[in-house]
Amino acid sequence: MSVHERKQRERASRERLIVATARELAEQQGWDAVTTRRLAERIEYSQPVLYSHFRGKREIIGAVALEGAAEMAAALRAATSAADGPRARVTALARAYLDFAERNPAVYDAMFQLDGGLAFAHEDTPEPLKDGFAALLETLGEVAGDGVHPGLFTEVFWAALHGLATLTRARRLPPEDTERRVELLVDRLAMV
Repeated sequence: MSVHERKQRERASRERLIVATARELAEQQGWDAVTTRRLAERIEYSQPVLYSHFRGKREIIGAVALEGAAEMAAALRAATSAADGPRARVTALARAYLDFAERNPAVYDAMFQLDGGLAFAHEDTPEPLKDGFAALLETLGEVAGDGVHPGLFTEVFWAALHGLATLTRARRLPPEDTERRVELLVDRLAMV
């Protein structure tokens, strides 16, 4: 292995450490607790080393969002691949989405609430975000209905899931009714 390859591997390892530490700190104490100073202390590198990887907190949030999008896409695909039939797949997708949001609140915030400097719904949207949407579209596109654009249907269903996740987390909706909401969403919106 050349010196250049070793340095690239070490750099990638430091980036993963920075992202993992930011994510851990955000999940424990919220995003306000994630500062470059605190991250530098936790990873035991100087702030200039941290800045050599990320220009600031915004880029770190973006990196966490991209990682989260890949994880969410994998979780959605795993849930839907284990389900049999359109209704079961849509229900599994909705449950997996809401479960991901509940289990990873800081990551979910990085993905959809905070400014991570990422473009959504554009040509330059990063691949993990496109793949996250594709994971939704793969299941929801098959139940969009005649004359309904599958992408638009997926956006509406996704918006409903996001609203349920956000309102439940904010204690605006009682969590004990989550399953009933999923069933209603599947019955009325997906109509399967």
